[in-house]
Amino acid sequence: MSGAIGTSNEYGLYGALTGNVLQDSTTIKQQLDTLTEQAGTGYVSDSYAGLGAGAAGTALSLQPQIASLQAYQNNISAAAATMGVSQTALTQISAIASNFYAQVVNLNGLDPSEVDSVASDAQSALQQVAGLLDTTEGGSYVFAGQDSNNPPVPNPDAITSSGFFTQIQAAVAGLASSGGAATSQAVIAIAASNAATTSPFSAALSQPASALANFVPTVANAPGQQTAIGVVASANAAVASAGTPATTTGSYTRDILCALATIGSLTSGQVNVAGFSTVVGNVYTSLGNAITALNQDAGVLGDTQSALQTQATTQANVSTALRTQVGNVEDVNMAQTLSQLTQTQTRLQASYQLITGLQTLTLAKFLPAGA
Repeated sequence: MSGAIGTSNEYGLYGALTGNVLQDSTTIKQQLDTLTEQAGTGYVSDSYAGLGAGAAGTALSLQPQIASLQAYQNNISAAAATMGVSQTALTQISAIASNFYAQVVNLNGLDPSEVDSVASDAQSALQQVAGLLDTTEGGSYVFAGQDSNNPPVPNPDAITSSGFFTQIQAAVAGLASSGGAATSQAVIAIAASNAATTSPFSAALSQPASALANFVPTVANAPGQQTAIGVVASANAAVASAGTPATTTGSYTRDILCALATIGSLTSGQVNVAGFSTVVGNVYTSLGNAITALNQDAGVLGDTQSALQTQATTQANVSTALRTQVGNVEDVNMAQTLSQLTQTQTRLQASYQLITGLQTLTLAKFLPAGA
């Protein structure tokens, strides 16, 4: 009875014991492999199936919401960049207009030679404003509306040779014969024109304001929600321009371009012409109203940007909360996983030692003491 195990019963018991030990060892090895992968990736499983039905359901239902929220945040971030650039350009245009608004009021009392100097400066300013209306952000023209691949004002550096300027120049040149009121109305009509040979704007923007109402760029910032995020170069966005038919086209950008072109067309020889003061007075009124409307529109744009940023912050907070819920079912507790990994490695080592010991097992070792 002290020899190696040899009977069928003995072999049966030995085989059963060995089988159980090997099965336990295989199970422990699988657990170790799983824990090793979890420790390396930080995830419970590399597939939803490995999470279990309940956890997988949670992850699958929340992931689309997280993706949607992230898309809205990305949209708002891109829109914020566009609105920021737009507001900077509008501020610069307002500053240029304000500079001439301060000068126009004194034109009637200037020495004739000084009028020519102011006119020259106005032509340069006209080019500046036209250039600012072609401001880009990320390769897109911010004042072009949905036609963002094309400049709102084609060739702004040549605007003083465009039909827009030369027609206004011709109207101002006829001041002595036409009179101040008629000249003011004529230049406003030219500035309001959408004719291809007259309008300083692209074909897409040379349309009535009513046709451009839906041309303003928008951003998808929430489910089923689109928010206007800009201004088109040839029409106001949220604020109407004040004034009479002799002082406004209904668009502050057109009014500013018209005022600068009118000032740029005045000459020293017209200072004492009847109607000069009327034209100057109307330009002064037009510029003042245009500056006010522009600043108000820029303010609305700023308020919209702030509201969108607040919305993005809220969305980010919701997204974080949802990610936490997903993390609770997808992510491992790293401290606990590492602890289990160490314990499992110890168990596997002990299992291997047990298997090695079975190879030298004798019946004397197998049977209980005293048998």
